[in-house]
Amino acid sequence: MTRTSPAAASTASRAARENQSRVAGSPIIQVSSLRKTYKTGRGPLTLFDNLNLTVEPGEMVAIVGQSGAGKSTLLHILGALDAPSAGTVYCASTNVASLSPREAAAFRNQRIGYVWQFHYLLPEFTAQENVAMPLLARGARKAEALAMAANWLREVDLEDRGSHRPGELSGGEQQRVALARALVNSPELLLADEPTGDLDGLTADRVFELIDRLHKSHGLTSILVTHNLELAARCTRALRLENGQLVPLNAKTGA
Repeated sequence: MTRTSPAAASTASRAARENQSRVAGSPIIQVSSLRKTYKTGRGPLTLFDNLNLTVEPGEMVAIVGQSGAGKSTLLHILGALDAPSAGTVYCASTNVASLSPREAAAFRNQRIGYVWQFHYLLPEFTAQENVAMPLLARGARKAEALAMAANWLREVDLEDRGSHRPGELSGGEQQRVALARALVNSPELLLADEPTGDLDGLTADRVFELIDRLHKSHGLTSILVTHNLELAARCTRALRLENGQLVPLNAKTGA
């Protein structure tokens, strides 16, 4: 019997999920009447109130806004890292607010890829080992995990840097390793929080181009938080988070 390689099986699984979502015609993200309130020493602080968002499969959506507007909090809620105070949040056909901690961890590992402003690579491990970590967390055999990690390092043009530790890589290379780690499990959704924020202009542009290429070639749905309006304009849609609401980037809002 011919044995399907882990990489081929992962790609086939991702394609099947994508096709199923598109045939069904259902959004990959559906947020309705979202409210998020924090308790502070000065009383309740409400970031969102009646926020709504729909994202279709295959979209790349940019979210911009001032610091403190709640952009990162919104990504955390979408990715089951934080819970809403009220409202419904469906992500990849899953009511994320209803998940137990164990279910939320499995959901994040299998369905979502994360890229942060800081790469959060483990300094004592090589680039290849860092990329393999999500697979090992799922129980994959080490040899298979490392083989898939090597494939993804090739995807981000770092096949010759797999044996290097994070401290031996440039900032752009570190972020590309982080991107490979985010996608090694073939997630449906990529959430990126200021993925180019710590990079110079030229390197930021190259990292965005890589994200865009992988978004298209792997049938991803992507949400990017960014302060870079030029990069935001290159996405399918660009939204501004302001006064607890999402509005089109160029829309005028009241005071």
